[in-house]
Amino acid sequence: MSLLEVKGLNSYYGDSHILFDVSLRVEKNEVVALLGRNGAGKSTTLKSLMGVVTPRSGSVRLGGEELAGKTAHSIARLGMQLVHEERRIFGSLNVEENLILAGLTAENRWPLDRIYEMFPRLKERRASRGTDLSGGEQQMLAIARALIRDPKIILLDEPFEGLAPVIVQDLVKACRELADAGRTMVLVEQNLAATLTLAERVYVINNGHIAQEWTAAEIKARPELLQRYLGV
Repeated sequence: MSLLEVKGLNSYYGDSHILFDVSLRVEKNEVVALLGRNGAGKSTTLKSLMGVVTPRSGSVRLGGEELAGKTAHSIARLGMQLVHEERRIFGSLNVEENLILAGLTAENRWPLDRIYEMFPRLKERRASRGTDLSGGEQQMLAIARALIRDPKIILLDEPFEGLAPVIVQDLVKACRELADAGRTMVLVEQNLAATLTLAERVYVINNGHIAQEWTAAEIKARPELLQRYLGV
């Protein structure tokens, strides 16, 4: 049994049908990426897994337990964390307060020292308010808030978007360390080089449908495979 098993997922925004019978799987200790053009349904897939969008039909099982139809906070308690594209940190709270708040209801909360070891910049900025952080620092904090809950699986929605290349390198390194330590992740990201550095398998979403599944090695060997779907 896979850690995450998704079958026949259909999601809507109002009357607009966005996801069509989406099925995918993620093994424990695996990093899987979702690729596709803007508007293909990648972020909606993550939000549907997390319960931010409630699927109309289909199954989402984490460790064998059904998540579809549950609230986002219930799903978080069961071991899934979504790092939103817009980060959603509390701007009026400082770094340490954001982290403490995120971990309050976690059963196996990481100690702050473990977070700061992974993100030394956050330790330096621990007394700074969220609104005073750079975009890269905010993204580090958003990922750290998910990690402090020791989730079974982390969903990352465009974690490197709009960040300077040197910051992207730091974040990719941190995510690589997480992957090497056996952390299970699902990644939505437009930066193809960063994605293929992290992911072992790739699903391509096209117009709300899962169009293809490849290993990262297959794409690296034959980059033309993505031409039809991404135009890269």
